[in-house]
Amino acid sequence: MEMRFDKDSESQDEKRSCFSEGSSPENSCSDILPMKADLLEKFLLHKYKMKQPILKEDMLKLIGEDYQDQFADIFKKASERIEVVFAVDVKEINSSNHSYDLVSKMNLPNNGRVHIGRGLPKTGLLMNILGLIFIKGNHATEEDIWKFLNKMGVYPGKKYFIYGEPRKLIMKDFVQLQYLESRQVPNSDPPWCELLWVPKAHTETSNMQVLEFLDKVKDKVASAFSPWYEEALQDVETAQAIDIVRAGTSAPARQGSMAPASPTSLKAEDFFIIKIKTMTSQ
Repeated sequence: MEMRFDKDSESQDEKRSCFSEGSSPENSCSDILPMKADLLEKFLLHKYKMKQPILKEDMLKLIGEDYQDQFADIFKKASERIEVVFAVDVKEINSSNHSYDLVSKMNLPNNGRVHIGRGLPKTGLLMNILGLIFIKGNHATEEDIWKFLNKMGVYPGKKYFIYGEPRKLIMKDFVQLQYLESRQVPNSDPPWCELLWVPKAHTETSNMQVLEFLDKVKDKVASAFSPWYEEALQDVETAQAIDIVRAGTSAPARQGSMAPASPTSLKAEDFFIIKIKTMTSQ
């Protein structure tokens, strides 16, 4: 069933909310902005799911004339919420007609949908799993995975509106696409498997990126993951040193140049490229 966006009835509801008896105009109208962000979020996901173009013109019509000055804030909030759940970025893809698309943070088939046809992105689930694997010491058991996903309301064998049947998606689709490796643990009784990163995942994301994603999902500060951030930043410094040696640069570093890189400034592929460089240089 397709979503319907009734702008006229929405506008009437807003006016009643903003000017209801006994309410402060500032407080009541400010409450509308989260509602607008929620509406825009649903609109963006609907357009993505149906593979329809997303135009700024349509978004402005959706939020209404009275809120176009707040469009940037509404758009930012809706985009951030979509990013946290689905691991996609809302990006302008054509500046001439101001058209947008939801772009997967990893190169999963069909722009994050995995399967042919319509649907919602699966990238968020994959990045959650990759983050957990890294935190668990670069391998995580199936039990670890499901304990983690159960807290998000995702259970094996239960169809989920975003992911479908999650166990099939994780243990079959992500493995076949070579983002995860499923390996039976020797001498385990009963037999059980563990999941690991594989090279394809290494080239499309990084330790830092998945930690930052988990950080947003859990709504915690980066310091909550400090042991793993410290390891990632140490890798950055190692890579910088290796690059300087390989480039034959002997000039002294400028004051402050060896300070740990800011997590938000790091590029995709940094950390596993670093690990590969470190290994090949020894």
